[in-house]
Amino acid sequence: MRLLNILVLLPLLALLTAPPVCAQVTFGSSGAEGDPFRRQQWRVPSPDTDIVAHSLLFRPPGAGPFRLAVIAHASTQNGLRRAQTPQPEYRALTAFLIARGFAVLVPERLGHGATGGRYVEDQGGCDEADYVRSGRATADEISRALDYLRKQDFIRKEAAVVIGHSAGGWGALALANADPNAISAIIAFAPGRGGHANDEPNKVCAPHTLLAAAAEFGKAARIPVTWLVAANDSYFAPKFSLGLADAFRGSGGKVDFRTLPAAGGEGHWMVEGEAGVKAASGELARGLNLPRSVATKKP
Repeated sequence: MRLLNILVLLPLLALLTAPPVCAQVTFGSSGAEGDPFRRQQWRVPSPDTDIVAHSLLFRPPGAGPFRLAVIAHASTQNGLRRAQTPQPEYRALTAFLIARGFAVLVPERLGHGATGGRYVEDQGGCDEADYVRSGRATADEISRALDYLRKQDFIRKEAAVVIGHSAGGWGALALANADPNAISAIIAFAPGRGGHANDEPNKVCAPHTLLAAAAEFGKAARIPVTWLVAANDSYFAPKFSLGLADAFRGSGGKVDFRTLPAAGGEGHWMVEGEAGVKAASGELARGLNLPRSVATKKP
């Protein structure tokens, strides 16, 4: 009898001593609005159902509904650098968009900063880099964040825009096959992967593989892309970037490629600063289909 009691109690004991089940993740706003531009922390879906993507949302005054702009940040293959990355804001670009009536979401992707988790957009080693897979993984993360925000009553359901930077721009190119009614335009600042191979300027990992991947993305592209690169970008120099854009265009993608003036000491980061955004403002307005007079007016 004692043995029987022990056998009955064992499952209960196992249940009581088991580690607690992870709390269900919750999405939406987290905290009050603040300055600038009604800045607010948000949690949006990620490919990992147990992890929320930490994000910043900015909004113009009023109730909306507003057009949505999603900014996809740059990345790095270095895990330590990713973990130490502060939450991206793109303040000057955000100010530009807010002044033109957009709500702006800047989601932090898996494997970065406070979001953490597995880095799903890993391209692999230099010689065997899989740029198609990494770009599509980034596109998936952008798409999940965008789709969640489109369900909010203060966001318009149509005519969103995606603005990607570097690896974020590469993911935006992979997203060009999305519904053009949901996403009306993509603007990519120096899109690519594998730049500064082995930390060497003007060296790209497996450049022919990157060119082939750009062509692959162009095959199914339905959304027009504005492709911008600074004259002094040493990650994806204008000549190489033009080759990528031509590969994307040659397989069916619609691209407006523009080389912008040199910006700061390293043009790859131009979109992160006020001077760079000001230099790109005309092309941004064109890509967003905004009247030029509005785009050049001071906020």
